[in-house]
Amino acid sequence: MPKLALFVDVQNIYYTTRQAYGRQFDYKKLWQRLEQQGEIVSAIAYAIDSDNAGQRKFQNALEKMGFTIKLKPYIQRSDGSAKGDWDVGITIDVMEISPQVDSVVLLSGDGDFDLLLDKVNQTHGVQTEVYGVPSLTANSLIQSASLFHPIEVDLLK
Repeated sequence: MPKLALFVDVQNIYYTTRQAYGRQFDYKKLWQRLEQQGEIVSAIAYAIDSDNAGQRKFQNALEKMGFTIKLKPYIQRSDGSAKGDWDVGITIDVMEISPQVDSVVLLSGDGDFDLLLDKVNQTHGVQTEVYGVPSLTANSLIQSASLFHPIEVDLLK
């Protein structure tokens, strides 16, 4: 049975599904789909730390499903801009686990990950799969993935 590692850019998925469909992503449906493809040996959801009770409830639900939750503080800069992305953290974790799995599954539309997917595929021969909202996923990310799975209504709540 193929070994899968799952990485979720939570903020990206939340905002893209909300923008494109006005709905939320259904992580349980994704988990069930992936379990049919192979053994999920690692699942990490990267999110922004918040005191919001709804966010904590969501994170607890992901943990019960089998995800490890990694949180980063939300930083509001003095100029009004904000920072809270997980690109480097996701990249490090993907690079570390790639030699041990058959497939890396990334949920994100962020084109910054295209080089990462190319690298793990070339270096370790790992299949790379991306789940993203088609209209809001960078073309470079779609092209770098071995497989692109469009997030459509069948994966929404």
